[in-house]
Amino acid sequence: MAALCRRRDLPALLDRHVPLGPDQAAVRLGVRRTDFDQVVRLGWLAPIATVDVDYKHHGGVTTVPLYDAQEIALLEVVRPCVDWRAVRTARAGRRSPLAALDPSPGWQRVLLAEVARMARVGRAAVVNWRRRLPDFPDPVAGTDVHPQFDRRAVVAWLLAHDKIGVPTGPTIAALVLAGAGGAAHRFRLDDPWLSLADDAAGEDMLSGWSTDEDADALAALAGGEFGASLRRLTAPGTGPLAVPGEVRVIDRFRSGSGGLRLTLAWPAGLRGTAASGPAGGVVRHGVAYVGPGEACVCARHACGGVVPVSWCAEHGDAVAPLLEWHPGGGVRCTDLSRGGRRPRGHIESGSLPA
Repeated sequence: MAALCRRRDLPALLDRHVPLGPDQAAVRLGVRRTDFDQVVRLGWLAPIATVDVDYKHHGGVTTVPLYDAQEIALLEVVRPCVDWRAVRTARAGRRSPLAALDPSPGWQRVLLAEVARMARVGRAAVVNWRRRLPDFPDPVAGTDVHPQFDRRAVVAWLLAHDKIGVPTGPTIAALVLAGAGGAAHRFRLDDPWLSLADDAAGEDMLSGWSTDEDADALAALAGGEFGASLRRLTAPGTGPLAVPGEVRVIDRFRSGSGGLRLTLAWPAGLRGTAASGPAGGVVRHGVAYVGPGEACVCARHACGGVVPVSWCAEHGDAVAPLLEWHPGGGVRCTDLSRGGRRPRGHIESGSLPA
């Protein structure tokens, strides 16, 4: 284990080889769960295994499909004809852009032009590979002028010959923000840079390349008296984050090439862990003053906090500890169990913005 942890490529190994459930796969791809379900419906991904999750007294055993992390990471590379930006920026409640597509065996075949788009080269380069390299896949359909190749065979060949690489993580920041009205809006920042303050009194910042339309929409959401709430942020290098309010746009930088880089900021003391699911929201939980026993079925956090559930034989509805969220800036949730001290940035239960 120690030797494995010393490997510099450990994040890439985990990102590439750990199987993912549907919700995890949607986060890895940077899309809503409903969009990922469309990917599966179209036959672009298929489960490689399943796992049974026992919810004991609530719902019984549920079978969850698992998907290959490498296939998920490669999806944007091997499906270059899809407008992935439109999929990733689809607003909550809107129909998925993929819903208009029909499952077809033709999705599994590619022309030379699409092979070139996968490898980001010209069509002539692919023609040259086919002519010079004897192990290039044989056509499975089409004509001599327009041959068609099996997509999986082509992808395997491109990987084996280092013509494409497996992305080691998303190169975008996916945001779900809500303004004063409470409606959720999805945004994307390319080539993101996230700076998290070490002190709860400091300020976190996130910057990335944006479209003018998204930049205007973000500025409008964050322009209110209390700014915007960040319901969910997924970015490279950190787990899903959420901020209950005071998110604002602090800078818009136009590069010489015309690109627009946007910078958001918020008080570090309000930063929290985002709830599971694409809608996000700040995780709030009770702090367990007595550690949970073997019979406890409540959701547990590494900090010592639990989320009590009514069917838990140990806690159930009788437990009413102080509600909190995972605060940033070095303030640990376990501090709450020592004398009930409330960290800076505390918000009482029920007072979080909608």
